[in-house]
Amino acid sequence: MNTTTRIIPASKHIALVAHDNCKAQLLKWVGAKQEQLKPHTLYATGTTGHMIQKNTDLTVISMISGPMGGDQQIGSLISQGSLDMLIFFWDPLNSVPHDPDVKALLRIASVWNIPVATNQATADFLFASECMSGEVEIEIPDYEKYLSNRT
Repeated sequence: MNTTTRIIPASKHIALVAHDNCKAQLLKWVGAKQEQLKPHTLYATGTTGHMIQKNTDLTVISMISGPMGGDQQIGSLISQGSLDMLIFFWDPLNSVPHDPDVKALLRIASVWNIPVATNQATADFLFASECMSGEVEIEIPDYEKYLSNRT
């Protein structure tokens, strides 16, 4: 597929998602990164977003709960170019009933070439990157060209 580019702005749109077994760990990480997160627009699946807003001073745009379609809502935002980064603390040792949704979310983040952290160490590395404070150009699928070539 042909590609084009888009700019990830300095003030990023970040999705925060966590499996039930990882919600406490994500909440602790968000608490520690609160000042770094403030300049960005935050999104989360339902329960995770509610926990973050209840326990921090951060504003979060909450989707519905992940198993009820929240993972798919986040994926839709990614495919529309409305999200710039995914922080998804998932539990690789326990399967969840909505596992296909989880795999689809991780796949769509990869297709649209956005940074993804699936654990605290990776999230820490992303937030320590100089890319967090400035604009970054990324390659993405050229969907318009893809459509025009199909007709």
